[in-house]
Amino acid sequence: MLQPLTQLVADVDGAWAAAIGGLDGLLVEGHANTNDDLNLLVAEHAGLMRAASSAYAQTLNGGDTRELYVRGERLSVYLHPINPQFFLLLALDARSNLGQARLYGRAAARTLEGLL
Repeated sequence: MLQPLTQLVADVDGAWAAAIGGLDGLLVEGHANTNDDLNLLVAEHAGLMRAASSAYAQTLNGGDTRELYVRGERLSVYLHPINPQFFLLLALDARSNLGQARLYGRAAARTLEGLL
């Protein structure tokens, strides 16, 4: 499972980490070009993914969450569900390309779904 994550970071401009996270907040697998804590990134974003999924599916009747993008001053994260228990996390810097993140992230999620 490490190879698709490593390739995703290489393919997306501005990407510096990719991980498979469980909605329980646990890191399954990850690759980073920095020393940042992927366990913390996954744990914090699992809560955001659960909250967004609950709001869309139950409160807003919007259906299943297909993707989530959160942007801060120095950090952006693209999240894509892999299956009901796991999601793909792609960490991006300020010069990132969201279009590439979405395109390659979707393809990586499909590949990872077959491996999980």
